Amino acid sequence: MQVRVGSVWGGAVRVMVLAAVLGGCAQSADGDGDSKKPSARASADAKGTAAEGRAAEGRAAASGGTVGGAGSPCELPVRFDVAEGWKAKGIDAGAELSKAAGGSGDDVSGALAESLLRQGPVTAACEIDAKPAGHLGFLRVWTGKSGGTDARAVLRGFVDAEDGVSKERYHAVELGGGRSGVEVRYLVTSELLDESKEETAFAVSTPGGPVVVHLGGLDTEEHKAMLPAYELAKRTMRVP
Repeated sequence: MQVRVGSVWGGAVRVMVLAAVLGGCAQSADGDGDSKKPSARASADAKGTAAEGRAAEGRAAASGGTVGGAGSPCELPVRFDVAEGWKAKGIDAGAELSKAAGGSGDDVSGALAESLLRQGPVTAACEIDAKPAGHLGFLRVWTGKSGGTDARAVLRGFVDAEDGVSKERYHAVELGGGRSGVEVRYLVTSELLDESKEETAFAVSTPGGPVVVHLGGLDTEEHKAMLPAYELAKRTMRVP
């Protein structure tokens, strides 16, 4: 879970600091600690993901508008619907990084901003706040530079850059318009609180560069409550 900094991250600092501390724990499904055979594990993961997706679709979120296009709160290489009540805000990561690097006279602010606004191969571009809809969490969009890197590699780089990650489950996913992407479900652990929570993200390749859409939440209960908004983004995802 990322924490807001500077003017971009503003009023959610207190909530998201707590969320950042609450991590998730366990072993990677790719590791040697899983006793299932690879084929059985893949089948179980696929069934679990399908069941979770159906459950979220069963309580589908109503659309409250679209982000990504020109004139929307976040101009992105993709477009998708935002759940009703959620509030989108664009992030000018370059400006925030420059401001942090030049504001304190030392490297601390710059390093903090770097760690919060960049994760692996992608940079924060849009934050969609669930608080107006009654939840504690965010749907965040991260973008990368255009090139030949595929969506799975970008998503792995994104997850690997987060502390305390385990039990990653990657699988192919169909997005809006029949476009293919890659999705991951995983746990994040806080060593301080010794607690875990679920997080979910998907990635898609576009001519403008890779895009990662990530759903966190204060805890697993909040995460699951916000899954319909995440599924709405997947279902309506379009690459112009």
